[in-house]
Formats: sequence, structure tokens, C-alpha cells
Amino acid sequence: MFLKILAHPVFQNLNFHMPLIVDLSHPVVMLEGENGSGKSTLLHSIYYALKGEQVPGFVYRWEGGEPNPPKSFLFDAESHNPRMQLDFFKDDPKMTEFLQMASHGQVMLAMFQDNFPGLPDGTVLLLDEPEMALSQSNQRRILKMLFELVEKKKFRIICATHSPILINAPETYVINLDRHINRNVADSSLGIQGASTIQ
Repeated sequence: MFLKILAHPVFQNLNFHMPLIVDLSHPVVMLEGENGSGKSTLLHSIYYALKGEQVPGFVYRWEGGEPNPPKSFLFDAESHNPRMQLDFFKDDPKMTEFLQMASHGQVMLAMFQDNFPGLPDGTVLLLDEPEMALSQSNQRRILKMLFELVEKKKFRIICATHSPILINAPETYVINLDRHINRNVADSSLGIQGASTIQ
């Protein structure tokens, strides 16, 4: 199953070669790349394509079979932080108390343990930086949970991430956006990797 992106305003602005062909035939796909490389943009674009939505300037087609998932669910760890949306839980005092007492990382783990498994079998789960606020041991824990969702509930997972733990897992298929020409990433004026030019 391939998503062929024929035109996209952001990717063309980033000087990506078109068409951009994205192999989504694997059960767990990781999108990696520098800040500004287009990971989140691609993740959202895949989400729109899975839902069959037409977005201005985004022209795409499916090759090798069009997906027909029962549900596509996009989770952005930054904008979907339940601790910032306590009004949604005003009728659930236990959950409200948990959200007020728990750390950001504990809330993220709760999403993996309690919410994602409740989605329908065959769901395509799209995750934007799910490792945010998680320790290395908990990143390994959510990686295990992702593969359990694939095995037990036939999920497909597509994840934009900076986590070496998620990217380097031998079971994951990695799409590296840094291999494309891209004007939006840090240039050499910032110095060599790990060095600071602050005077």
C-alpha cells in the first residue's frame, strides 16, 4: 500500500521532490527526521488521505490497494494532553483527580493502557511524538504496547518521532525525511552537531 503525494504546498515549499511515495505496507511505520523536516505534516497528510479528505493543494492517490480502515485516529501528544482539557472530565471525579495528580508522562501511559486498546480492531493509529514526557524505560513500554495493538487488535501504527528507542527497534519500518532536499532544517551556521555558537 503506497501513498503517492503528487502535490502538497508544504512539501513543495520545503523543496521535496514530487511525487513523494510513502510505503505504508508495514504494520509499524516510524517517520524520523530533523525538526522542520516535515514529519508532522506528512503524518497529518496520511491521516487526511486515509479519511479520503480533499485538502487545498494536497493531491494524492493510493497505489497497491486503497486502505479501508474502520477508524483512523490521530493523536498529537502536545495538543491532546488531557491535563489541559479538564472540562471534558468534569463528570468523572476519579479521572479529574488522576489528571491533577499525575505527571505528564503518567497521563501519556494511561492513554496507551486505557484509551487506545478501546479503539476498533483494525484501526490505523497515527501518533505525533508519543514519547513526549516519557522516560527511556517508558518509551520501551509504549513500544511493546504498540506491537501488542498490532498483534491483538490488528492495528496499523504510523508514528512521527525523535525517539531512538522507537526508531531503532528492529520490527519498525523507518521513513527518514532527512534524505529529501529540505530548506527548513537547521543549517551549518549553527555549528557542528552538539556545538554551541552562543557568545
